[in-house]
Amino acid sequence: MPTARQPMDLTSYTARARNGPCFVCAFLAGEPDYVHETVFEDEDHIAFMDRWPTLEGKVLVAPKAHIEHAVRDLDEAAYSRLMLFVRRIALAVEAVCDPERTYLYSLGSQQGNAHLHWHIAPLPHGTPYQEQQFHALMTENGVLNLPHDRTSTLTARLREAARGFRPGT
Repeated sequence: MPTARQPMDLTSYTARARNGPCFVCAFLAGEPDYVHETVFEDEDHIAFMDRWPTLEGKVLVAPKAHIEHAVRDLDEAAYSRLMLFVRRIALAVEAVCDPERTYLYSLGSQQGNAHLHWHIAPLPHGTPYQEQQFHALMTENGVLNLPHDRTSTLTARLREAARGFRPGT
């Protein structure tokens, strides 16, 4: 069932990203203003639902350690483990959401949201071409206001799919 987009308060979001604590570290520390629903985690990584999703089923993945640069802050083995974790979550998203395409990307800046994180965003089948790609991902085009029970059910399904994944498959 399609969900209408609502405007995103970009001014507040930007102030929070630039002046607040690291959102991943605050989430991991259990700070109440930074609550997210956890999809899956291992010793070094965590996957959690995007608080302001532009696509239903959008998940963020981050290392638990505060790392800011994907290339220079991770050795080859740590980078490989992170990317295998991203793949595991992306496969879970694909299994549950059955998207036309799965977008994988990493954003952030030294000026805000510096903690390395990946976005996994499932594009629904039938999305008009002009609403795909960057348009589908930009909060400037609105975010989804999904009911908590719907997000919780989706999180549980994603968690189960991620648990069922076997490395090497």
